[in-house]
Amino acid sequence: MFGFRDCGIMKKPLLNVIFASEKRKNVLLMLQDGFKKMQFILEAHNTTRQTILPQIRILEEHHLVAQLDDSYELTTIGKLIVDEMKPLLETVKTFNMDIEYWGTRDLSFIPSHLFKRLRELNPYQIFKPSISEINHPNKDLIETTASSKKMFAVTNIFHPNFMKLFTLWAENNVEIHMIFSQEFFKKLLEHNRDEFQQLLDNENYHFYRYDKLFHSLYFAVNDHMTLLAILRTKGWFDEKSVTSYSNTARKWTNELFEYYLKDSTRITEL
Repeated sequence: MFGFRDCGIMKKPLLNVIFASEKRKNVLLMLQDGFKKMQFILEAHNTTRQTILPQIRILEEHHLVAQLDDSYELTTIGKLIVDEMKPLLETVKTFNMDIEYWGTRDLSFIPSHLFKRLRELNPYQIFKPSISEINHPNKDLIETTASSKKMFAVTNIFHPNFMKLFTLWAENNVEIHMIFSQEFFKKLLEHNRDEFQQLLDNENYHFYRYDKLFHSLYFAVNDHMTLLAILRTKGWFDEKSVTSYSNTARKWTNELFEYYLKDSTRITEL
């Protein structure tokens, strides 16, 4: 009886090929934009041909990379894998920057389609105010909103300085779109009913009431930055918040606002 066996090179599991070597992983990511000459790869990795070539050979043997003269490009399989691999690495990077923060937050307020794209907040910072700043709204958000054309926010907390901020932004002709939780709206009417009525008469102000439960403190986005103040698990809260100045973060937060807007009611009169 005749049989045969694979006389080729023993293949490594693809996960090992991709992730067990930083050099192989980085070469794959580099080739996502198209073929690259060997000299470019060497300079980008600050390495020698003798060091990088064995890693590229492994990628070739596993049909992830193809050689053309002295250049390399992804194969069809390589393109498919790298297209899936990059978002995963970006998501891991997002949580890895401060896994203790993310692991202790109630993220249920983020809809699934945006939660999958949480990596778009990169690069971000976890902002922790000084003791003297704890009882004040975020200074950077106040200042950047004053120099913005528009600001969008959803809030669950009432701050005594809100009316002063609304006045400041009105003086700077900022277009404000803000969604209030039911609890916030109730407190606003109790403490600042007359002042709020004046704001309703300002065409730059667009206020809404969210008629469902909002499981977070607040989030806001303007022309310059985004800010997320997220509850801890079990409903606890602290002074930490996520801030980002990236275009992708602002786009992501605008989409989050639109998600809450569809279940909100415009406030036109009291």
